Amino acid sequence: MLDKTVSEEFIGKKILVTGGTGLIGRQVVGILCDAGARVKIVSLDKVIVHDHAEHILGDITDYNFCKEITNGVDFVFHLAGIKGSIEVSRTQLASHFVPTLMMNTNMLEASRINNVSKLVYTSSIGAYSNAEVFRESDYRLDSEPMDFAGWAKRVAELQVYAYKVQYDMENFAIVRPCNVYGPGDNFDPENAMVIPSIMCRIHNGENPVKIWGDGTAIRDFAYSRDVAEGVILALYHGTKGGFVNLGSGKGYSVKELVEALRSFINFNYEFDITKPSGAPVRVMDISLAKLSIGYAPKTSLVDGLKETWEWFLSNQNEYQKKKNYFRS
Repeated sequence: MLDKTVSEEFIGKKILVTGGTGLIGRQVVGILCDAGARVKIVSLDKVIVHDHAEHILGDITDYNFCKEITNGVDFVFHLAGIKGSIEVSRTQLASHFVPTLMMNTNMLEASRINNVSKLVYTSSIGAYSNAEVFRESDYRLDSEPMDFAGWAKRVAELQVYAYKVQYDMENFAIVRPCNVYGPGDNFDPENAMVIPSIMCRIHNGENPVKIWGDGTAIRDFAYSRDVAEGVILALYHGTKGGFVNLGSGKGYSVKELVEALRSFINFNYEFDITKPSGAPVRVMDISLAKLSIGYAPKTSLVDGLKETWEWFLSNQNEYQKKKNYFRS
């Protein structure tokens, strides 16, 4: 829960949330609406996530549209992005890369032109170079992202950096979340990430559920509500033109993840060691976010998975109402 002083900052403020129907966005919208903000969501998803928010169906790859929707806005939460499995992100590079570049460039520039008071941009762990533990202090401007999709996120960070250098702007904040999960995740079985993918296959009766690799790979899984609070705190406190990590602060092996699911769902599984496990360790250091913006994730893995599972059971087909960049 946000501190009262932070919540009061948003009372009556005109706020635009791009991607407000998404995994992190719907949590941000809920928190802001509860705080008394005047929230507008812009998205291509035909989904209503909050009765007190205005939902605008629109495409932010259109620069003129971005200028229109940011006009007169106090704060912008730019959370829109394209989420897909490793496979579709690898094979459909243009479908992922090009619209991401367009929406980021347009929203950032339109917000600058319209003198938006504060903006927070949600980047990604993928903007980092490969490492086991990711720390902001290890980042170098000339380093390469860990994968191709990370370049699109990195370019937007460079745009914010360029504003700081040329215009002395520090009112645009940046966060780099890790592997985020929760209600509203992408449960499309064709391109879902690890947690929604496993949940879909459990629900569809796969027996045993096949898990890629040997289960030893360690990842940082952060619950969407915790990350949403971090995003809001980043806008409130600012990141001085730089960025902060948003994760759970803990590393879990894939085996621990599966066993956490097994603690409340009855299913069988086996590891497929003929498939790759991925990098052995990828965990975020969240020390800077704790110190600089007061970020304090509290949701345990089991509790977060339970809430996600319960949401999924009631909303299995929501993904069909969402924009899918990987389908022709």
